[in-house]
This record gives sequence, C-alpha cells and structure tokens, in this order.
Amino acid sequence: MKHHLRKGVSLIEMVIVILILGIIAAVAAPRMLGTATTAEQNTTRQQLAVLRNAIEMYRARSGIYPPINSLPEAMSAMLNGPFPAPSIGSARDDAAVYYDNDMDTTTAVTPDVASPGGWAYKPVNGSLKINVGVGEVGCEW
Repeated sequence: MKHHLRKGVSLIEMVIVILILGIIAAVAAPRMLGTATTAEQNTTRQQLAVLRNAIEMYRARSGIYPPINSLPEAMSAMLNGPFPAPSIGSARDDAAVYYDNDMDTTTAVTPDVASPGGWAYKPVNGSLKINVGVGEVGCEW
C-alpha cells in the first residue's frame, strides 16, 4: 500500500483559516478603533487641564488673568511648547481662541461655535472650555 504525500492546502482548509481570521478581526476591530477616540478625548482633557493650570499660574504671577486677544501669547511662557489645539469635535485642530466678553465674573465661559477658535476663554474670570456646541463631546468639561 502506497501513501501519497500531499503537497499544498485544500480549499476547505483555506476556507476554515480565513473564517477563523475573520472572526478574530470582527472581535478585535471594534476594540482597536474605539481606542483612537478615547485617546483623542484623553489628550484634549489633558490639554484643557494644562491650559487651566497655566492660566492660574499666570494670574498668580501677574495678579490678573490673561487679557482679551492675548491668551496664546500669554501662555507661551507657561507652556513647554506651542499653544495646543483640541483633538475632538467641531473644534478639532483649531488652536485659535474665541473670547467671551461677558463681564459677569460668576458665570463660566459660554462657547460660541459660530465663532472661530477651538477654545473659548473668558478673561474676567479665567474660565476656559472647548469651543463646541451643547451635546458635543467635551461640552461639559
């Protein structure tokens, strides 16, 4: 009795391997894709915290909050690098600042998504938020 050695892979074996790889990809892909969104949100949260701390350091040194139309310039001495841009929402990659001119020191800055700028800043009390609309990720930060 002679035994023939097979050379190659049968079609059924190849289909089974492709099916297994497809199942693995279907399970792993959502986890990997969700990680990018979480990283962008965490980056923007960290940027916001660093900027808020820098604003408070500026006030501690000079006695006032950075004035209108000068936040990025005022922060240059406090930040180790360029003025950041948010990584999320409609404000994504826009390092400009929208200035809220409301003189009420008891209220936080109110973002205005119709105005350019990734950040919304209120000079009278130093409050800073991401310049995104209500309901967008980051609006409550």
